[in-house]
This record gives sequence, C-alpha cells and structure tokens, in this order.
Amino acid sequence: MKITEVKVFPSQESGRLKAYATIVFDNDFIVRDLKVIEGNKGLFVSMPSRRKKDGSFRDIVHPLNSDTRSLIEQAIIAEYENVVKVQTA
Repeated sequence: MKITEVKVFPSQESGRLKAYATIVFDNDFIVRDLKVIEGNKGLFVSMPSRRKKDGSFRDIVHPLNSDTRSLIEQAIIAEYENVVKVQTA
C-alpha cells in the first residue's frame, strides 16, 4: 500500500492543533480529518476519532502496526512542514 497524496490544511487557531490532513492510499482510499498536534516531544498525527457516550474518544480508522503508523506520520508531518515553510516565505 502506497501513500499517493497528502494534503495539509493549517489550523487558524493558536494552540496545540497545528493542522488537519487528508491522506490517499493507492489512489483508491481516502482518510480525512487526521490532525497534526504539537505534543511535549514534538509533532505527532492523531487519527480521526469520534466521541463516545461516556465522553472518551475512539479512533474511527487507525493503522494496525507501528510501521504503518510511522509511514503515515512521516508523510503528513513532512507535508505540514512544507506548507508552513511556503506560508512563512
């Protein structure tokens, strides 16, 4: 499975949420509403989630292994950094 497209939409709010992202796999499958968040150890990607009745959140989609999670996170953060660089130039 290959990542064929990544789009990043920087957040207009100040705070930990830096951007929303959309990712496409094999030009066949799209995942929207991933979030780029600034954590204590740097940027990370949060998967789309939904609030449960008890107030907790549950991911709607997520990778099943750490290699896939890392691949997704690297692609989205790299695109985020490109978008930010263009906006500040």
